[in-house]
Amino acid sequence: MRPRVALFATCLVDLVRPSIGFAAVKLLEKAGCVVDVPVQTCCGQPAFNSGDRRTARDLAMQMIAAFEGYDYVVVPSGSCGGMIAKHYPELFEDDPGLSGRAQKLAAKTHELVSFLTDVLGIMQVEAKHAGACTYHDSCSGLRELGIKRQPRQLLGSVAGLELVEMKDSEVCCGFGGTFAVKYGPISDQIVTEKATNVNATGAKTLLAGDLGCLLNMAGKLSRMGSAVEVRHVAEVLADMTDRPAIGKTGASS
Repeated sequence: MRPRVALFATCLVDLVRPSIGFAAVKLLEKAGCVVDVPVQTCCGQPAFNSGDRRTARDLAMQMIAAFEGYDYVVVPSGSCGGMIAKHYPELFEDDPGLSGRAQKLAAKTHELVSFLTDVLGIMQVEAKHAGACTYHDSCSGLRELGIKRQPRQLLGSVAGLELVEMKDSEVCCGFGGTFAVKYGPISDQIVTEKATNVNATGAKTLLAGDLGCLLNMAGKLSRMGSAVEVRHVAEVLADMTDRPAIGKTGASS
């Protein structure tokens, strides 16, 4: 029986870069999944990171109700995926009525690329992308969900793509959700170092699995006058790079 998968699109994908959601659906359907996109809200991560546990719990309760009944929940974002998989059980650990439901949702929630490789056993894709790419390891995906090997495994199967590792690929880009708002000068220094490392690779394209990080790095690269294109890894894996890169004219369509 084909697995029933609910896609959690995330706020940024929905509002800024819907093409990432379409790429995720294409990858999941090609892998044999039945995909649905239920009515959904924010996962509550901004509130959680700001210490507003009440709002975070209210949003999480809506998410739990929306995604019950599916075999898996898949997220094209390590940070939102990590929020659900790692922090929802924490939010409801003292609530006997919701603790079990939060744990069940957490257990079946996966970041997109790790779901394809680790759960479905997909080791290659049918896609083409000419030129060198470099990959940024987003903090939440790497440290909370262990995403490192998986995107590189699939990118290695993309025809024409050369993966060039940047210096300090595992170092934060400076976004960090509300961190970039609270500590602007520090965030700018961090993303400046990241953009410098990206440019030093000579790669044509910068890839990552979190749109927040990508928007932050795309903005800095643009201000530095860099010609590097910025894309979500799902867009390359799904062979959907016909739209403008992130930060370019028409990129939100």
